[in-house]
Amino acid sequence: MKVHAAEEVGMSSERLAAISRYLESEVTGDRLPGIIALVQRRGKVVHHSMHGKMDIEADRPMEADAIFRIYSMTKPVVSLALMLLHDEGRCQLFDPVSRYIPAFAKTKVYSHISDGQPHYAEQDPPMTIFHLLTHTAGLTYGGDAWRPVDQMFRESAEAHGFFRRDMPLADMIAQIAELPLIYQPGADWEYSVATDVLGYLVQVIADMPLDDFLKARFFAPLGMDDTDFYVPAEKTGRLAAIYHEQGQRGPIRFEAGDELLGDARVPTVCPSGGGGLVSTIADYLRFASMLLNGGELDGARVATPMTIKRMTANAIPPTMMPLRLGVERYGYGFGLGFRVMLHPGLANGYSSFGEYGWSGMASTHFVIDPAEELITLMMTQLVPDESHRPRSIFPNLAYQAMDELNDI
Repeated sequence: MKVHAAEEVGMSSERLAAISRYLESEVTGDRLPGIIALVQRRGKVVHHSMHGKMDIEADRPMEADAIFRIYSMTKPVVSLALMLLHDEGRCQLFDPVSRYIPAFAKTKVYSHISDGQPHYAEQDPPMTIFHLLTHTAGLTYGGDAWRPVDQMFRESAEAHGFFRRDMPLADMIAQIAELPLIYQPGADWEYSVATDVLGYLVQVIADMPLDDFLKARFFAPLGMDDTDFYVPAEKTGRLAAIYHEQGQRGPIRFEAGDELLGDARVPTVCPSGGGGLVSTIADYLRFASMLLNGGELDGARVATPMTIKRMTANAIPPTMMPLRLGVERYGYGFGLGFRVMLHPGLANGYSSFGEYGWSGMASTHFVIDPAEELITLMMTQLVPDESHRPRSIFPNLAYQAMDELNDI
């Protein structure tokens, strides 16, 4: 990958070097696994560095073509896939989900407990595609230990093995549809399995498997050759090891198959639209560059400028804010698949109005700033106990290296 002088795009090489110094300090003594960082501005890569090890136990340094589980960075890809079907007139944003997945017509909404028994209400309004795209559908990830619906979600996941690689996607979505919603659709924002339901919607509306649709509409046209829902045998040597933290201990390596969504080296019939993709930093840069370019890259148009504009416009009312986005909580709204910066003065770091992006559970992260024509990408494989510091500090180090601003 060609790296240009930062001064060509109005940045300081000297200040940009702070990225490498910081990330080297983070991986010193194997305190964190390997990290790749990339900064692109005005279409030119000005920083591309590798730090630490892609396999600590094997003492293997990070490599440029390493493959990472990008987890929730899958969500923007699948959200855009649904919007392509919308743009073809095959669905509308406010269509009821039950029009395409009839099981959701029977999904109830949790109301309250009385005399030790849960009570439920009918959906009002019905869950729509818009609710799924904006995480306002009333679905959950089951992470709240005190909410009855979250407990039901966890119990169902334990009983049925959600996201099992041998469970057909249709079967998993049917199990989710049997669970009650935590609130009425449109009543609040809750990060959830909504994008997994979207992935199945793509499969149903397009009448083809989700992975085939993504390959045909994104991965092949954009040359994202290493992005898929599993790592084939000939590429498994490039798959970075994945780790987690436990209190002050870490990184602790996941045993094969124990990581979220199972062993990435095994093909799946349950592609998770919310978190199932693996990718490389070079591949995801192509996806991000296409978004920044309004849906086109190197002559391949995969979406329209209006589609990207619509998806990166805030869709969340002030009554639902601030959103629960960890270290990125303040200043952001949410569009159709992306967090969207509304108030840079409230942000955890540097940003511009309209900046958007997302992260993955194993601390992958991307930022797209249209105002500054800036992309930052970071790939690593650590599931943190708390928010991963480099994920928020690295973009700040890229922003502070700018000598020229486009938006003033």
